[in-house]
Amino acid sequence: QVQVVESGGGLVQPGGSLRLSCVVSGLTLDRTVMGWFRRAPGKQREEVSCISHSDGSTWHADSVKGRFTISKDNGKNTVYLQMNSLKPEDTAVYYCATQCGDAELNIGSWGQGTQVTVSS
Repeated sequence: QVQVVESGGGLVQPGGSLRLSCVVSGLTLDRTVMGWFRRAPGKQREEVSCISHSDGSTWHADSVKGRFTISKDNGKNTVYLQMNSLKPEDTAVYYCATQCGDAELNIGSWGQGTQVTVSS
């Protein structure tokens, strides 16, 4: 059984930084792509970032490109999302999943989410 657990959310001021972590058990990261998604209040869930299982190539949504960085540590079976220059519009529940692409498809395993609030 695959389990995904996110952590690292919190309250941060605009312009600040946070690093989210996602620990995966039951599946090694060299066998799955990993994605970060978010759902802002009143909006649909959207994909934020994705990292390949094979060569570690990454993708980021235009809205976060240059500010967010996805990475992983295969030895720790952990995926990270480094978020810099945070904006109020980044406020959302952030989810980690063993999938990338369409945010409305539940074909992988998902965590419970971690709240990120950007506010002064």
